[in-house]
Amino acid sequence: MSDWTQKLPEAAQEYIAGRRLDEVECLVADLAGVAKGKAMPASKFAKQKFFHLPNSIFAQTITGDYADMPDESEFTEPDMILVPDFSTAQAVPWTADVTLQVIHDVNDQQGNPVPMAPRNVLKRVLGLYAAQGWKPIVAPEMEFYIVARNIDPNQPVIPPIGRSGRRVMANQAYSMSAVDEYGRVIDDIYDFAEAQGIEIDGIVQEGGAGQVELNLSHGDPVVLADEVFYFKRLIREAALRHDSFATFMAKPIEGEPGSAMHIHQSVVDIKTGRNIFSDSKGGETPAFLHYIAGMQTYLPAVVALMAPYVNSYRRYVPDFAAPINLEWGRDNRTTGLRVPISDPRARRIENRLPGMDCNPYLGIAASLVCGYLGLMEKKMPRPENTGNAYINADELPTTLGDALDLFSDCAPVREALTPEFCGIYEAVKRNEYKEFLQVISPWEREHLLLNV
Repeated sequence: MSDWTQKLPEAAQEYIAGRRLDEVECLVADLAGVAKGKAMPASKFAKQKFFHLPNSIFAQTITGDYADMPDESEFTEPDMILVPDFSTAQAVPWTADVTLQVIHDVNDQQGNPVPMAPRNVLKRVLGLYAAQGWKPIVAPEMEFYIVARNIDPNQPVIPPIGRSGRRVMANQAYSMSAVDEYGRVIDDIYDFAEAQGIEIDGIVQEGGAGQVELNLSHGDPVVLADEVFYFKRLIREAALRHDSFATFMAKPIEGEPGSAMHIHQSVVDIKTGRNIFSDSKGGETPAFLHYIAGMQTYLPAVVALMAPYVNSYRRYVPDFAAPINLEWGRDNRTTGLRVPISDPRARRIENRLPGMDCNPYLGIAASLVCGYLGLMEKKMPRPENTGNAYINADELPTTLGDALDLFSDCAPVREALTPEFCGIYEAVKRNEYKEFLQVISPWEREHLLLNV
């Protein structure tokens, strides 16, 4: 093997062992979490240390349009330098030839991290923690739907036909027979993950028709965000093999629960490895409460990152197992901030607000920055909610426009994430929101056309 292949993780080396590597996919996540980059022959990849992409990829909306840059008069669309992070190299097991995918670091031409790149945003937040001697630990939970192929956007999304020949039904949470209905897709998900060297902690049937939850083991936030980024590609490809789609929309099917990306998070002391949420006797520390207070204070300002599309807010409705509050509670799934049962070493907070449609780097960064600000400000949270928090109204924004207003007005969040990133993110999202408001929905035609 050539020198660069010696830098690859073990799973990637095993994948190409004894075979000729044909192609390398050079990837970077844009603001939506979509994989952008270049594919090139492995022989060419081996000869170059970096490649270029224009920084306009971070100004592109989900529709393919481009938002106005914050300072349009000085924007010249310069090239960025993309350098491979070989620790992220993984197989692309669904291709016909032998292919690897590699996530790249994104720098400007002077070698500085590009502040608009989502992976760099997360790294910056981790740098804020490191400056205090802390390291966050996270564990994401991925919820998604396997649905019938939908090639006409004017038609509703419907559940798939299972192996029984019947359409998959809802209200079967944790049912093993329900998972077996689309077991071939799940089998391919496991096989692809094994080939890629990423670990699945567990897969369960969720409450929606065709809705699945996939849990990941806890670890470094950048590594876990990389895994979610890879898993979205992997799961889509597994579904396509079996004449179905996988969707990570927050609310793809009317009347069914939405899909979340719950984020379990804790913080350890870098020198001692101790969880700062627990004291030497196993009790809760003031830092634990400060962290919760930071989330209660600043989560409304980052909802635009955790719920990035108009569809995201269809998930935030009562009685559909979605958090619509900033309450916290121990082992209470009705609260937006849940403290799961655990031993003191694993004491953590589960943020139940992010949707699965968020960019994993930005969703995790948003959640962590709220906790960081709480640790720095040392405020105390509201009293614990021990009842049904679903019935409580709260100050969460209910539309993308409102969420962007809160995001725009929060100086501590903007300073932590950088004004450069916040400016382009807001511009992209306001462009998407404006485009959506120009679309006339079937509901409007049905109820308003002849009645108003």
